[in-house]
Order: sequence, then structure tokens, then C-alpha cells
Amino acid sequence: MAYKLAQSLSLSEAEISIIELAALLHDVGKIMLPDDILQKAGKLTHQEFEVLKQHSASGAQLLQRMKIPEKIIPLVYHHHEHWDGSGYPDGIAGNTIPLGARIIALADSFDAMTSHRPYQHPRTSAQALAELERCAGTQFDPSLTNQFRAMLQTEQLHCS
Repeated sequence: MAYKLAQSLSLSEAEISIIELAALLHDVGKIMLPDDILQKAGKLTHQEFEVLKQHSASGAQLLQRMKIPEKIIPLVYHHHEHWDGSGYPDGIAGNTIPLGARIIALADSFDAMTSHRPYQHPRTSAQALAELERCAGTQFDPSLTNQFRAMLQTEQLHCS
């Protein structure tokens, strides 16, 4: 989905490739987290959530040590930043968040909401999209959210 969203924005092939690879690697830092946190069926405690929040920085550090192309690192590091600055790890906001990280945040959130997880049942695509739209301007880039909606509508038309 991140790849398709990047394509729909008419980015260069190089930019699209960087976003695609970063999207595939964005949660690599979770390999450093305990399974009891990753597989917990209920709500995380404050302390558990603080541990979970370390995965984006851990993933970026791991990829840096692996000599992954440098342009991928900030996208992995910042994929949990929020448009309004309330995200992590740095609390940056708006266009300060790298475009690729904003794209990954949308695609990852949609995927998380529409997939089965130990802590929740999957939502329909329409329900997940409604949640993205509800959070546009706070968690998500509003213009990217609009573009994501348009992309999904186009994809559904092609799938019909």
C-alpha cells in the first residue's frame, strides 16, 4: 500500500523504491522486543508501551549498522511521528516528518486495522478508512489521507 500510495503521488522511481524498501523494513526493530509485549492480547501497560516505542529507533540503528541505504533510515525512524507532533520518537510535526514516513504511517495503520491481531479483530476497509479520516490532521497528514482514500477507491474499482 505504501508503494501504491507513493506511485499515486507521481514520485520518482528512486523515491518510490526507497519508500517501498523502508515500508518493508519499518518494523524490523520489533525483533529486539520481548514476545510477551508483541503478542499481548490485551492493552499494554504504560511501561510496556514505552518499551514498544523503542522499536523505531532500534530498527533505524540496526539498519544503519547493516549499511542499508541512508535514505531509508529516517523513514524507519520516524514512521510513528504524528502530524500534530504527538508521536514518537522525536515528536516532530507536519512536513518536518519525512514524506516516506508519513506514507508508511498511513499504510501501516490501515494494514494494522484490517488484519487480525492478538489484541483486536480486523475492521472492514470502510471502517479503517473512516478511522484514518477521523485522525487526519492529528495523527495523519490530511492531504495524504485524502490521496490514500482516492487510491483505495480506485483500487476497489479495479478489483470489481
